[in-house]
Amino acid sequence: MKRAVLFSIFCLVALSHCITKTDRPASGELPEADSILVEKAVETDTVPKEIVIEKDLLYDQHTLADSYPYKDTTRSFQWDKIRERLTWLESIQKEPATWAILQNYRNKNGEAPLVRNYHRDSYRRIADSLGVERFQGIPLYLPTDTSIPEIYGRDGALVKHLQDYTNFIKIASVHTGKEWLVPRKYIKAIPDTVVFSKAIFVDTKNQNIAALEQDSDKWLIRSMNPATTGLHHPPYAQETPPGIFVIQEKKARMIYLVDGTTETGGFAPYASRFTNGGYIHGVPVNAPRKTLIEYSPTLGTTPRSHMCVRNATSHAKFIYDWAPVEGTLVFVFD
Repeated sequence: MKRAVLFSIFCLVALSHCITKTDRPASGELPEADSILVEKAVETDTVPKEIVIEKDLLYDQHTLADSYPYKDTTRSFQWDKIRERLTWLESIQKEPATWAILQNYRNKNGEAPLVRNYHRDSYRRIADSLGVERFQGIPLYLPTDTSIPEIYGRDGALVKHLQDYTNFIKIASVHTGKEWLVPRKYIKAIPDTVVFSKAIFVDTKNQNIAALEQDSDKWLIRSMNPATTGLHHPPYAQETPPGIFVIQEKKARMIYLVDGTTETGGFAPYASRFTNGGYIHGVPVNAPRKTLIEYSPTLGTTPRSHMCVRNATSHAKFIYDWAPVEGTLVFVFD
């Protein structure tokens, strides 16, 4: 007889932004969804197979141990959370599905309409009730109401493609299963031949990054390195958002501007973009310098980037070469 097996997966919702208690929506609005523990009761004949993780590094520079000292404390790779996400990743690929990416980098697909409940911050930026900004956002409509979007989705978020309509596509959140309608121009289909066998895990709490690759019945650790994630320092610097994203494009040199100007500030080498202006890249090179910088002592310390995930430059190049566009997932969690 089949028995119900309850397993827990910490899924940080890519379609919304993590909010603090003081920022939570009032009763009757959409609930906080980023930091919830998603519990799924699955009917199976056997206990779900344990995820096996083994070290088999392809990149072995600046490698961190599983646990390592940091100032007066200890940091670590949260293998329990990584294993939970790999369990989820394997589960969603057991049955045939069509996957897609939400896209609106720099509003290239059009500024999203105003959502039903929105607010402006002190910098006049518009965000939905969960804190996801309108700029580069994707309008998500309830299936019962296509007149006004309910919330914004994040550029780069992985979603399940359910059904095509004339002007909309029905999608489902990969975290909660909630269904939404999205205007067609904001969706890019992922080829059915793609199998997500490579995944990158960004830990904003411990400021580290791990790359893993599936090999038959186990997952191999390809790199374990220090990283520096985004700092909340509006209006220009933002946290690296939590969620599940798809690497969308690569730039050997990602040019950046001096904050608040049109002046070139320098470039970030070997940049792999996964959401909005968020890239995994090497140590920034400030103009007028042109030569690469391999390492910075600030890596693995405290958040200080503009949303990006900063790495040693040789590690950024490894990710750049190793991770295929539209075939690699990026999990961001704390």
